[in-house]
Amino acid sequence: MSTLKTIVYYLTILLSTLVIAASLLSLLYDVSIWWIKALDFPRLQFLITGGVCLVVFATISDRWSFWSVFLLIGLIASIGLQSYFVYSYTPLVEESLKDATPEEANSEAVISLLIANVYMYNRQAADFLEVATTASPDMILVMETNQWWIDQLQPLQKQYDYYQEYPASNTYGMALYSRYPWADMQVKFFNHDSVPSFHTVVQLPRGKSFRFHGVHPVPPVYSKHPDNQGEKEVALLKVGNLMKQHHEPVIVAGDFNDVAWSNTSRLFQAEGELLDARVGRGLYNTFDATSWLMRWPLDHVYASGEFRLVSLRRLGKFGSDHFPLYAELVLIE
Repeated sequence: MSTLKTIVYYLTILLSTLVIAASLLSLLYDVSIWWIKALDFPRLQFLITGGVCLVVFATISDRWSFWSVFLLIGLIASIGLQSYFVYSYTPLVEESLKDATPEEANSEAVISLLIANVYMYNRQAADFLEVATTASPDMILVMETNQWWIDQLQPLQKQYDYYQEYPASNTYGMALYSRYPWADMQVKFFNHDSVPSFHTVVQLPRGKSFRFHGVHPVPPVYSKHPDNQGEKEVALLKVGNLMKQHHEPVIVAGDFNDVAWSNTSRLFQAEGELLDARVGRGLYNTFDATSWLMRWPLDHVYASGEFRLVSLRRLGKFGSDHFPLYAELVLIE
């Protein structure tokens, strides 16, 4: 081999080994080690890297020993494993949350929702307000709101008759604004007494209503702010248990600090019998807005089977490390 070819060959072996090891370790759901849980996030990146390594190695390798074949088998298995998790978030599968018909999309039971993690240290509040004003949703769920952000969001109080604000300096403050009236608004604290979630009944025209849960659980990986390092992730599962106490249509939205395909997210979805707006449509990666490479879906909209989806969009940057996510749904039952 030439010098360049030799370098590429051994670099490909190194990357392939890392992809295979990461793929295997990512299956250890019950291990409370934050860096192992973090391997659940970049599955698309592992998939692409594994695919490139497979093509490069098969092209340049002229040493087809047992270990070469073993490496290829490991790469193929890793690609298959990562594809298994990501596949549902492609247009290749049927949508779980069905599209609304034109008649349904024009009914009075349409609810538009904007969810946005504004990043507490971000100071581009005017840019966020412009995004919110342009989208003009019926409800806005804002996360990472400290007192400074609550002060900057005061213009929304003039546009929305109903609002609940809970500022916090630990990156887990939350605010909710709605044009529709609500009842029984509750601020709950599940895993951590400094991490709020909002729970209310939103009243639509003609007597229709649904339960809304706005959540921002802590991440399963290390953080300088509240996290679940070394602990079980139970906040989402508690929301799922909460939904069992009622038999109404439901929407759950927020920054989950977790990807849609994680074990916790899938258990929560099954527990609440919820449908993921992303399934069959795309990844709609909302984090990290500051990186073009390391992005994954952390902000989510789940709904029960009484809803249909009118539209789902990732909106533009406004200085946060998250993109805002806009969803428009219609309650048909």
